Order: sequence, then C-alpha cells, then structure tokens
Amino acid sequence: MLKMMRENAKYFYVLFFIIILSFIFWGVGTMDNGKGANFIAEVGSYKISVPEYWRSYDNMERFYQDLYKDKFTDEMRKQLKERVLDSMVVNRILLIAARENGITVSDDELNEAIRSNPAFQRNGYFDVNVYRNRLRLSRISPEEFEASKRQELLAQKTRRMIELAASVPAEALQKVSGNEKTAEALRQAMANQAKDEAVQAYVEAFQKKIHIKINRDLIS
Repeated sequence: MLKMMRENAKYFYVLFFIIILSFIFWGVGTMDNGKGANFIAEVGSYKISVPEYWRSYDNMERFYQDLYKDKFTDEMRKQLKERVLDSMVVNRILLIAARENGITVSDDELNEAIRSNPAFQRNGYFDVNVYRNRLRLSRISPEEFEASKRQELLAQKTRRMIELAASVPAEALQKVSGNEKTAEALRQAMANQAKDEAVQAYVEAFQKKIHIKINRDLIS
C-alpha cells in the first residue's frame, strides 16, 4: 500500500464500515444460483458480482477523493481497487467460517442492532415508520435488509471471536516505556496489531479449505 495510505491506516476502519453499509443495502453476497452471471469472485457458495463490487468501490473512492482531494492519485485508486476486493473476499470467508463453526446471530441480537441504529430513530428512540421509510427509499424490503444485517453481524461476531484469541507476548509489553499516556497508546497499538495478525492468519488458513476463484481482470 502506498505510503500515504499506510500513514492513514485508521481510515480503513471507516472504509470497512462503508463496505458494510453497501452490503446492508445491496446484499452481503450472492449465493451460487447457476451459470451465466458475470462474477468478479467466487468464495465457496458466495459470489461477488461486478455491480456489487463497483458499488462498494465507488463508495470508498468518494471517501478518499474527499479526504485527499487532488492528492488522490491514479496509483492510489489502483491500490484501493485491490483493497476493496480483498475486503469483500475476507467478509465471505468469515461468513463461511461462522457457518462451519456454528456461530449464529439471534433474533434478539438482530433486533437490538437495528433498533440502536441512529438512522432508524426519532428523538433518540427507534421509530418503525422511519425504519420502513428509509428502506423504501433505498428500494429494499425489510426482509432483505434484515437478512443482510444478520450476515453483517455474523461476520463481525466471527472476527471478534478470532480477535479474543489474540494476545501480545508479556515480554513485549514489559519493554514498553515512556509516560503513562504514551505507554498506553503503544500497548493499544500492539494489541490492535496482534488482533489484525490473528484474523489474517485465520483467514489465510481457512481459505485453503474452500474454493476461491478471483477474476482481477474485471477490476483493472
């Protein structure tokens, strides 16, 4: 990744959220329903269609364009295309891992996530009319939205369970020095890195067990 994008890695958490939003309103993944469609990737039984990919990319490109203005180069766009696709593939792998490990999202968890979303609230409280109107404007039914939201929560829960197994070696923590504020920031950074590495290692190991086919020519 380019230096500027590495230095602003924190923004990828925002970008991941943008991808999640596109999953919610356009579907987390198309299940295998036959031949003839134009797909950028196949991840187990999930397929990533060309329109689905470009919707996610367009959202992220707009974010970066607003962030970097005229400093957002063609080379950064090229790198971003790869990042979007990789993020979408990882999301599908986490969904498959959740299914194989019996991880589920209950109706109560789903309802709580929806009701606590500020986009569906009026005066700080969930409003069913606001909820239905927003979905209608997005041309998505409550059933479609809730199915996609459940998958989003499922991927998040799977990722959190992997992260819980991550830890920073005690000897590394003992070497942290500086004032308390600086030391705490370093410890947090080390913990975040350990979590990211745990998820990456899990995904890399798990993807060896499933069929993955990617057509990167479609994003060039």
